[in-house]
Amino acid sequence: TRWITHFCAPVFVFLSGTSAYLQSLRKSKKELSLFLIKRGLWLILMEITLVNFAFTFDIHFSVTGLQTIWAIGISMVILGLFTWLPFSVILISGFVIVFGHNLLDYYEKGRETFSVWYSLLHRFGVYPLGGRYSLLVMYPFLSWAGLMMLGYCFGKLIRNYEGEQRKKVLLWLGLGITVFFIVIRLLDIYGDPDVINGNDKPIDSLYSFLEVSKYPPSLLYMCMTIGPSIIFLAFFDKASGAVSRFISVYGRVAFFYYILHFFLIHFISSIMFFIRGHKFADGIYPNGELPNFTKAGEGYNLFIVYLFWIGIVALLYPLCKWYDGYKTRHKEKWWLSYL
Repeated sequence: TRWITHFCAPVFVFLSGTSAYLQSLRKSKKELSLFLIKRGLWLILMEITLVNFAFTFDIHFSVTGLQTIWAIGISMVILGLFTWLPFSVILISGFVIVFGHNLLDYYEKGRETFSVWYSLLHRFGVYPLGGRYSLLVMYPFLSWAGLMMLGYCFGKLIRNYEGEQRKKVLLWLGLGITVFFIVIRLLDIYGDPDVINGNDKPIDSLYSFLEVSKYPPSLLYMCMTIGPSIIFLAFFDKASGAVSRFISVYGRVAFFYYILHFFLIHFISSIMFFIRGHKFADGIYPNGELPNFTKAGEGYNLFIVYLFWIGIVALLYPLCKWYDGYKTRHKEKWWLSYL
């Protein structure tokens, strides 16, 4: 279950880059650059305000977390600047970052402290901001930005092929990336912090084999997720029918769904917290901020979790369907492109 969720963030970042390339076909460089920069800054603002509140329900914002939306936002800002450069420079930069950023693991080995600036670049960390406030860096941006650049270049590839030829190219590309992951993972010589830190060998078990670093996403993590996703795209590129139309509703309003689903999940989690017998006072921290309304060691088995998951997705479908229709009917409203 945890493994399949790994696909969400890297595929979304990768295809955000692809979307940017497709927009470049109908926008000037200036228009595309400004759009990506403004949208990226907007997403960063949403991360440190709305998304953080959805996660914590803490009106004091004691912890500012930089997670998925921050990573997408800062990567869009960087890509917006890079769009002024030749395509070949973007492609080479993306490859150098994605394939080379794990060289920083050697620099990090044995070090116990890092500056907040380095952590923003390539290291998970928590940093005090003074008083009761702190900064949580979960998604360092370097490798995410490189992945979005490669997604941008991927957009040109899919534009150059159609029909069966595109399917063949995507299939071989996806298979190549997946085989590369398997080989490098078995060799255990590069591409993930575990290689340096001496953790369980990937050959020890299937779990060890698939347990690659997400914070930040290692080369092997990105290959493990992007390779199979491109294979999936090869077979479902032209998918149609009721299931495809149902799923596409969420895809067309992804940010809208993302925000709503965290509020709904956290709200239901809070209700269950009280149903289990807790009082409101049980969750108030000594310094006064509100809690997550969760308690270590409590929870439900995986079957129940799946039921909640399906129920939450279904509950949000009518709202997503309405908003999708609203966006379609009001394309003249520029601000809708930011939501």
